Amino acid sequence: MGGVSTHAHGYAHMHRKTTPDKALIRQPALCAWLDLSRSGLDKLRKKDPTFPRPIKDGDARQAAAYYVVAEVEAWIASKVAARDAA
Repeated sequence: MGGVSTHAHGYAHMHRKTTPDKALIRQPALCAWLDLSRSGLDKLRKKDPTFPRPIKDGDARQAAAYYVVAEVEAWIASKVAARDAA
């Protein structure tokens, strides 16, 4: 049975989901991920200039906003590092 366990572990390891460096996430999904309302995200962006800037899909004010997942993850990591250093 040890072989089955090893196989299952190998399968999980081989199929671990990784995020491409330039993967994009739409603003509503980002809000859900960060557990923020849209206005909460707006307040965070205004309060913290280090928060990643969105990529707009057009010039209109209502154009969809996308964020680079790797940039958001790096921002979160920097906040955790700053917390841990304090």
